[in-house]
Amino acid sequence: MLERARTLDAADPLATYRERFAVPDGVIYLDGNSLGCLPRATPERMQQVMRGEWGEGLIRSWNDADWIGLPQRIGGKIAPLIGAEPHEVIAADSVSVNLFKLISAALAMRPGRKTVLSEPGNFPTDLYMIEGLEKQGLATQRLAERGRIAEALDEDVALLLLTHAHYKTGEVFDMAALTGAAHAAGALVLWDLSHSGGALPVELNECEADFAVGCGYKYLNGGPGAPAYAFVAERHHDAVQQPLSGWMGHARPFAFTDDYAPAPGVDRLLCGTAPILAMAALEVGVDLIAEIGIEPLYAKSQKLSEFFRQCLAEREVELGLVSPSDPTQRGSQLSFRHEHAHAISQALIARGVIGDFRDPDILRLGFAPAYLRFEDMAEAARHLAEVLESDEWQRDEFRKRAAVT
Repeated sequence: MLERARTLDAADPLATYRERFAVPDGVIYLDGNSLGCLPRATPERMQQVMRGEWGEGLIRSWNDADWIGLPQRIGGKIAPLIGAEPHEVIAADSVSVNLFKLISAALAMRPGRKTVLSEPGNFPTDLYMIEGLEKQGLATQRLAERGRIAEALDEDVALLLLTHAHYKTGEVFDMAALTGAAHAAGALVLWDLSHSGGALPVELNECEADFAVGCGYKYLNGGPGAPAYAFVAERHHDAVQQPLSGWMGHARPFAFTDDYAPAPGVDRLLCGTAPILAMAALEVGVDLIAEIGIEPLYAKSQKLSEFFRQCLAEREVELGLVSPSDPTQRGSQLSFRHEHAHAISQALIARGVIGDFRDPDILRLGFAPAYLRFEDMAEAARHLAEVLESDEWQRDEFRKRAAVT
C-alpha cells in the first residue's frame, strides 16, 4: 500500500499545502480534530503584531492596525466556510461562553418555553451550559436519543441544541431535516460546529439555521485556546439579546455611558476586549483554510479515511468501527472501539503516531487533509497493526490512564 499511497500523493492537488504547516519530522499527526497544526506563517505574523503593532504602534494600533475590527473581520472570513453571510458571524470568546450567550438568548425569544433539547453523549460543555442555566431556573434540559430527537420536539421546547459532527464518532446530523423539524414545532436551533467548521461543507443559511457556534483551534488551525466564533441569522439580529452585556457589545462602547444599549446585528455578541494576539494567530489559520477551500478539503478527507480503512483491511486489522462506514455520513475522523483503546493510543503516540482516546474505549483518529498525506495513512495503519500484533501496548506506562491524552 505504500507505493499506492505515494502514487496518490503525487496526484494530490492539495499536496503542496503540507509545506505551509509545521509538521514535525517523524510524526504522523492524526489529532487535528483536537488541535490543528501550526501554520508556518503564524510565528511571523505574531512577531509582526508583537514587535510592530504592539511594540511600536502601542495603543494607536487599535485604529492603525484595525485591532478593533478583528472580531468582525475574522468572522466575515469564517462565514463563507459555514454557509453564512459575513455580517452574521463574529469571532469572540470560547465555544462554551458563546453557547451560554445563545442558549440564553434563544430562551428569551421563546417566552413560555424553557426546555432545551439535546442528546445524551453530546459534547460535555454543551450539556453543562444547559445544566448551568437549569440550576438558575431559566431552562429545563431534555435529552433524546439520536434517532428520536424529532419526536421529542413539542410545544415545551424552546431550543434544539446539537453538535453537527459528533466528537466521539464523527456521525453527522442531517442539519436541514432537524432544523426544519424544530421550526415546525416552534423551536429555535443552535448548531455546534466545533468538529465541522473548516472540515465539512456546512450551509447554515440554506438550512435556515438560527444560531451556531464553532471552534478556532481544531480545523481552523488558530492555535491552542484560539477564539471561537458565533453565528446569528440576520432575521434574528434585532431580537437576540445576550446576557453578557459587556462594553464591547455596546452600541457606542466609547461613549462610556452608564446604561447598556446593544450594538446592532451580530456585534452585540461581543463582551469584553478581544485577545488581539490570539485573534491574529486565528486569522492566519482561517486565511489558509479559506485559500484551500472546503470542498477540496472535504473530498480529500474522505479519500484519506477510506484509504486508511483499506490499509487496515489489507493488514487484517480487526477493530470495531464506531464511525459511520459511509464517509458522507461522518466528519473528518474515524473512531474505533477496543477495550484497551487507551493503551493502544499511548503505544501509537510513542511511535510518533498521534491520535487520541475518548473514554471509555474509543480510539479516535482525525484526518486533517490540509497537511496529511496518503503515505501517512499507510504508515499509520502499519504502526497500528504492529501495536495490535505485539504486546507493547501492554507495557505498564501505556496501560496507566494519563490525566490528559
